[in-house]
Amino acid sequence: MFALDEELAVWEAQLGVLHGSSRLDLQVRLDLLVRLAWHLRQRNPARARSLALEAAPLLAQLPDSARAPYAARLMLVDGEARWLFGELDAARALAEQALRRFDAHDAAGRADAHWLLAWIEVDRGNSIDSDYALAAAAAAARHAGDRLRIDVFDAAAALFAVFRDLHSADARWGGRFDADAADLHPAARGWIDDYAGTTAFQASDFGAAIRLLIRSFETAMATGQLRRAINLATNIGNGFTSLNAHHAALEWMQRGLDLARPTGWPMSVGLGLMQTAETLRQLGQHQAAQQLLHEALATMAPLAGSRAYAIALEYQGDLALDDGDYAAALDSFGRLEVRGEALGQADFQSGARRGQAHALSQLDRPQEALAMAGAALALAREHGDAYNQIAALKVLAEIHARHRLPDPAPMVAANAALHYLQQAMAVAATIDGYTVPGALFDALAREYAGVGDYARAYEVALRSGAARETTHSKEATNRAIAMQVQYQTARAHTEGEHHRQLAAAEALRAAALQQISATLEHLSAIGQEITAHLDAAAVFRTLDRHVHGLLDATHFSVFLIDAAGASMHRAFGIEAGKKLPASRFLLSDPHANSARCVREQREILVEIAADDCTPNLIPGTLPTLSLLFAPLLVGERVLGAMTVQSLLPGAYGERERLIFRTLCAYGAIALDNASAYRQVAATLRALSATQAQLLEKNLELEQAYQALEEVSLTDQLTGLRNRRFFLQHVDADVAMSLRRYDDPLRQGQGAGERETAPGRDLVFFMVDLDHFKEVNDRHGHAAGDAVLIQMQERLREVFRESDYLIRWGGEEFLVLARATHRDEAKAVAERIRHAVAARHFVLPDGTRLHKTCSIGFACFPFLPSAPRLLSWSEVVELADQGLYLAKRAGRDAWAAVYGTERTRGDGLFARLMHHLDAALADGEVTLLASVAGLPVPAGPKKRRLGLAPGEVTS
Repeated sequence: MFALDEELAVWEAQLGVLHGSSRLDLQVRLDLLVRLAWHLRQRNPARARSLALEAAPLLAQLPDSARAPYAARLMLVDGEARWLFGELDAARALAEQALRRFDAHDAAGRADAHWLLAWIEVDRGNSIDSDYALAAAAAAARHAGDRLRIDVFDAAAALFAVFRDLHSADARWGGRFDADAADLHPAARGWIDDYAGTTAFQASDFGAAIRLLIRSFETAMATGQLRRAINLATNIGNGFTSLNAHHAALEWMQRGLDLARPTGWPMSVGLGLMQTAETLRQLGQHQAAQQLLHEALATMAPLAGSRAYAIALEYQGDLALDDGDYAAALDSFGRLEVRGEALGQADFQSGARRGQAHALSQLDRPQEALAMAGAALALAREHGDAYNQIAALKVLAEIHARHRLPDPAPMVAANAALHYLQQAMAVAATIDGYTVPGALFDALAREYAGVGDYARAYEVALRSGAARETTHSKEATNRAIAMQVQYQTARAHTEGEHHRQLAAAEALRAAALQQISATLEHLSAIGQEITAHLDAAAVFRTLDRHVHGLLDATHFSVFLIDAAGASMHRAFGIEAGKKLPASRFLLSDPHANSARCVREQREILVEIAADDCTPNLIPGTLPTLSLLFAPLLVGERVLGAMTVQSLLPGAYGERERLIFRTLCAYGAIALDNASAYRQVAATLRALSATQAQLLEKNLELEQAYQALEEVSLTDQLTGLRNRRFFLQHVDADVAMSLRRYDDPLRQGQGAGERETAPGRDLVFFMVDLDHFKEVNDRHGHAAGDAVLIQMQERLREVFRESDYLIRWGGEEFLVLARATHRDEAKAVAERIRHAVAARHFVLPDGTRLHKTCSIGFACFPFLPSAPRLLSWSEVVELADQGLYLAKRAGRDAWAAVYGTERTRGDGLFARLMHHLDAALADGEVTLLASVAGLPVPAGPKKRRLGLAPGEVTS
């Protein structure tokens, strides 16, 4: 239903690497297109529409049964866009059509259709149909077992209930939610915070309300709920207004308006305008407020039935009363009463009747004013709303004080105004913690003085002063609360932004890795296609097709060295879709980048600024700005060079260069094969005595393939062997090691009685650079590469030529020390640790960097008390566990795993970690093998942490 920004970044990256045309690729692409369109429906509606259009031809290839859920989901995307733009009839038609398209098995889809229908009815002002649609959405979500949707729909229902009646809503929903549950989805937590914040607001706990609403706002922004974020920004502004922090209120109002205006959504823009206008009214800027309210009502005219439109009418009426325009106030409050009745919300109806009573009184229509104020009082009493009762009673007192009207019956006070004010004081006394406004005390004192009761008037005047003191104190407290909330919000925002940046960086890194993996897999398939051709023209066409499919290629050429070896010619060339004429130039030409690429046998990238002239431009070619050249190498032989060029600046980054290098490698092999095939064919046709030459060519091919095989077994950055080499050779070493042990079962010995042959063990070392990610983050990937290259040099210093040094992945290395006695392994591990920590690493810019490493090792054959030997892969896993122990012990350390049990659930490793944590907490590392009942190697039982640097033995 909702997705975080980081998830969208991953999906966008996945979509960017899908190039296949198989049915599976099309299905995956369609899934991504529809998913992205759905989750961009409010983040970026234009992009969502574009993705929906891109998905349309793919949908047409599916059978009707498979097409229906995708089509229905895209209808909801379109329907939500129309709802946001105020096209409520069209939005409803699309939502209902989508509801019919979702079959009985897609309960989540039906829930989302009902959810959209509920919000359409909210904007219509139809609360009954809105409640019905929301209940249907919740029922469908429960049928689907979708906890996120259930929590969101219930929180929305609770929120609507708060606006109708706070106490009933609290009784119904107060115990439903746990916003602190660890497994709660962020979107659900945001809706629950909104409900709790609105409840606090209605209860006048504005500080708590603002904190909760800000949390909800941030979640709405992170999950793509832009309209909700706009609403929340204005509600937060209202909270600050209630705390008399008007400048903070205006900041939030402006934030909401800044989010709303670019969207063009009438409800969102109108809401931002009217809330900003109300804040300006309270600051006394009536003209600016009037302009904004006029624009807000015009913007929301298509949504005149909504709650937001009703609020705008209320604000307009209040502003008209402030300006003394009582006819305009009467009109605004009259329209508000109609909307309040349609919405079924008593707060609007009560406020509308009071506003009309006030305006009618000022227009000298006392009987109508009296009737309207009495209706407001009756409604407030019906709903048990003490605050609105006090307000209505105060209006009744003002009407009687202004006009000569019959006294109410029964009346025990000296006059009608005093009668209603005393009733207001009586209601105020029933509200816990309520501070009676000084204005109410002043009105009461005036009436007592007017009837000659000066003692009571004096007493009430004193209470008025005390009330004002209390009010001023409360206002000061509110301002302090507002300042505290602003500080906490700013701090939380800073911390949250930091965490978001870290998460975004990690997501981008993961997406880049996934993209590289997918690209390499795709290139492998392309390589098989290219090298399958034995005709040079077919190789050129295949290369051209894939170069243009994978890269921005205005120009693509292949240059081959002539037989004499002194010059080269363009064997194939395409620019802007047209074939390029043949051309030839000397290899010694100082101006030809292709010749330089061949001479230096390296890749050349030329980047030209847009306003510069292209140097050495070949006549008849376009002035490209990005030029990439790479040699065609087969082993040590250079066949020529390939170039790809673009009219765009900076067209070829690391990913594009990797793709081009790979295509060059495959192209070189294919062209060499084609050349060899031509020679073989010529030999067969001529029936000449050239079999020796053919055998020589075959031998060269075999050598070339052997060279390629060697490359495939070597890590290109460090020159160390890679995982593939290790997996090809480790079984032979393991088998040889096992032959040097007597079979204990055959001789009747237990596993614990095995005897080792000195110098015949295999020791697996897992070595990992500590905090390597910081090198890349702070100094760049070139610095990280330099550190890895120097790391392999230090490993070579420690180990023998016969040992296997493997780059296992990233900054992690696996070393297989062959024919090494296990008692020597600890000394070797210490030499590794010292070799890394003792000298600085030098970065390309000359920076000297101190780094450490952590090491875990285990020996093979591994000799536990179990009646079987562990496999080499299990021993590698134990070495990796040792590495983990060394990391947990503080890094710059090594850990050896001498014995273990292979169990499930509560295994030894978990127990070792428990004891290690306890030892670390005490400043000690304890030799733990005895805890598990295993053989304890010789040495002291305990060592203080730090007395023996680098050693943690488990």
